[in-house]
Amino acid sequence: MAEIIQRDGTWAFDGSTVRITPGRHRSVPLFRQTYGEIAVPLEAVAGVVYEPERRRGRLRMRLREGADPLLQATGGRLPAVADPYRLAVDGDRSGMAEYVVAEIRRSLLLDQVPKEPARTYLLPGPPVPVSVRSSDGTVSFDGTQVRIDWADTSDRVKRATGPRIIGVGDLVRVEWLPNSGYEDGFLRFVSRETVFSKLPAERDPYALDLWGSVRRDLLTALVAAAVTARLPHPSTGPGTEYAERDRPSAPVPRQSADHHDVLLRRLRELGELHRAGVLTDEEFATTKAAVLRGF
Repeated sequence: MAEIIQRDGTWAFDGSTVRITPGRHRSVPLFRQTYGEIAVPLEAVAGVVYEPERRRGRLRMRLREGADPLLQATGGRLPAVADPYRLAVDGDRSGMAEYVVAEIRRSLLLDQVPKEPARTYLLPGPPVPVSVRSSDGTVSFDGTQVRIDWADTSDRVKRATGPRIIGVGDLVRVEWLPNSGYEDGFLRFVSRETVFSKLPAERDPYALDLWGSVRRDLLTALVAAAVTARLPHPSTGPGTEYAERDRPSAPVPRQSADHHDVLLRRLRELGELHRAGVLTDEEFATTKAAVLRGF
């Protein structure tokens, strides 16, 4: 067993699994404390390195592309302090950090673990059910459907449409951008009906606009990862992320009849809200223009 225990957490390697446990110190971010322990199978690891510095070094693990739904959902946009695959190491423990790195590298070599993208998720992602209260509302996921309950501070259009419930089978992908404290973030659930919609997050009834507490809004990444883990892996089927990455760009096809029906339905819903007095003339005109641009 190769193990290193630090204030921010513990890495323990038993030859087949790297078990990463967050520390209990108050400096450990809420995101890491909430996510809890992560068991990383050796076949998910692409590499590991120890980066020494003057006072404190850093252990850093790199996973194979497509192995972890958390990394897939966040797209490398997690803040460094919240990244579970980094560990700050005190200077006097650098020898143990280097030993852990050497043991993991030796096992990678002996087991001949490939470095190319994984064809399936090798980590399960966050457990469900999971629920997070954000600045724009509360988002919950039970493993089969997403539910969004809007906050009193949400846009009037969102509150007028009521809670949003989306089945996993209706989703195409999840898009997530963190709230940086300087620019708003969002958590958007892209369904077959809204795949061409370009509504801003503050007006999109399928998106949470993240503008409040950076610390708490970051927890929405847990929902994004849990949902992503239950969607088809990006390596499967035509038109996937890995396939599209190597394809030459092509012109966007014209809208199909299905997309036209979706557009008409969205416009009818807006018209009903306007006639009922829920939307002002200005709000109706602005939202209608955004819907038309999106389609």
